[in-house]
Amino acid sequence: MLNKLTTIDVSEFSAERISFLNKKYKLLTARERIKQLYIDFDVNEVMLTSSFAATSAILLKLFSVANKKQKVFFIDTGYHFEDTIDYKEQLIKQYGLNVTSISALKEEHEFTTKNETWKKNPDFCCSINKVKPLDSIKKNYKVWVSGLMKWQSDHRKTLDIFELRGEILKFYPLLHITKKERDAYIKEHNLPFHPLVSKGYNSIGCKHCTIPGGDDRNGRWNNNPKTECGLHL
Repeated sequence: MLNKLTTIDVSEFSAERISFLNKKYKLLTARERIKQLYIDFDVNEVMLTSSFAATSAILLKLFSVANKKQKVFFIDTGYHFEDTIDYKEQLIKQYGLNVTSISALKEEHEFTTKNETWKKNPDFCCSINKVKPLDSIKKNYKVWVSGLMKWQSDHRKTLDIFELRGEILKFYPLLHITKKERDAYIKEHNLPFHPLVSKGYNSIGCKHCTIPGGDDRNGRWNNNPKTECGLHL
């Protein structure tokens, strides 16, 4: 296991190497991409995050099969729906996941609660409760895995399978899965949806900033042009 203070050197990720990885992985299915990841990288170099949101079960199911040693990081903002916490516990038991929760500094989180920062400055609220907690551990890893898919937003349409973002290599194994393919996979493998999906929630984040209805991520940060929390920008 990597030491807490270890800083990973990602200088090896030249534009040429990233281009090579993208060409190589584009030919593979999502399952094959994840399997190949553990051939190209050690499990201790891989950071997997999950919001345990609407359809997190797909990515988590695939990783639970590919490598039981893979740690999953859950960013506990302190503002999740109880349904999300219950869903997390369900998936942990169902797939035998190794989940670690990370969260903001107590005093910083308490400030956003008293200040109701999500109303006044949602970007700042996300920065405190999501971005900063993850920034504190990112330096320990080479690759950051996320379940983003192109159809979810205009920003996500522009992504590639591998992208260097700051000091870490982002990896999106599900990127090319369509909404139809996602739903078919969930049905075929009898995967559990987040309980709020049946109540009309298409994208699920913090309870203050999520409403039912809308298409894809339109139910997030209602009446605000914001569509990303900042983790993936």
